[in-house]
Amino acid sequence: MTIQLPELPYAKDALAPHISAQTLEFHHDKHHAAYVTNANKIIAGTPLESASLEEIVQAAAADASKKALFNNAGQVWNHNFLWNSMTPNGGGAPTGDIADLIKSDFGSYETFVETFQTTAVGQFGSGWAWLVLDGGKLKIEGTANADTPLVHGKKPLLTADVWEHAYYLDYQNRRPDYVKTFLAHLVNWNFANANLKK
Repeated sequence: MTIQLPELPYAKDALAPHISAQTLEFHHDKHHAAYVTNANKIIAGTPLESASLEEIVQAAAADASKKALFNNAGQVWNHNFLWNSMTPNGGGAPTGDIADLIKSDFGSYETFVETFQTTAVGQFGSGWAWLVLDGGKLKIEGTANADTPLVHGKKPLLTADVWEHAYYLDYQNRRPDYVKTFLAHLVNWNFANANLKK
């Protein structure tokens, strides 16, 4: 199965004014597409050419000689997950099972927000902030570059991309403003609830 670039689950201008159509055009059509192209080149003619994306990421993570493949396939998987972690008219306090878990595991939604923002803003260099289920409890963690909870035995529920290409055209160096906006206006709690049930 050749790795595919998925369509965005919304129009490129659907997240405006919080994320511009220009940012999504560069982010999806250039950056994400480049990871897809590079990963497909690396797996061409190998047994991994017929593997699923998840299998490719897991195999590459387990083999130090496949670092280039992990960097590209991991970024494909992370971005596929990212697009669904955001939604037009999203953000704000969660509802459903995820709301109950956030209250029980973090004490309050406000504490969750503070912890997520601290993790996302504090992630040095390029990377990701994740809400994951680990051993039955919610945790927030950052990963660098292409790293993903998928290869660490944790269940990703949602993510925010803190690579500069995710926000620089709209926020320049103001990562804290971008992360606040992500939580207030973009995060897709329905996606997090759906991932809880998987």
